[in-house]
Amino acid sequence: MSSPRVRKIADRIQVVVAEMLERRIKDPRLGFVTVTDVRVTGDTQQATVFYTVLGEEEEARAASAAALESAKGLIRSEVAKQLGMRHAPSLTFIHDALPESARHLDEVLARAKAQDEALAAERGEAYAGEADPYKKPREADAGPAGLDDGPDDELDD
Repeated sequence: MSSPRVRKIADRIQVVVAEMLERRIKDPRLGFVTVTDVRVTGDTQQATVFYTVLGEEEEARAASAAALESAKGLIRSEVAKQLGMRHAPSLTFIHDALPESARHLDEVLARAKAQDEALAAERGEAYAGEADPYKKPREADAGPAGLDDGPDDELDD
């Protein structure tokens, strides 16, 4: 979506579709559907509507997809009426996989944290290296005997 006009159209389509699903579509197959995003092509001829279904059981998702597909014409006509455009964009409904991906990432991160904690408990309190790993500056007293201290020694001759 390149222009602000296209973004406005997408936002308006999202609101109209959500209101239609809430108020006017009475299909018993339709579960608790949430419209998560709408993407419109630059020429506003096609709109992709992303949705999620509460519960996320496979049969509920399939039934909701069938209900959305059967109500597509009614929803498109209402979108055309609400937008007041010459050509109504064709609608495509796609189940949004983002919540499932986020849930999977949360599980992976929780598992990694548990493994880190188990490794830290196994390791104990002892450090791997010396007790004080920092280098100390050398003492400023005289260096080894017989070494020149610098250019001042040549002047003493």
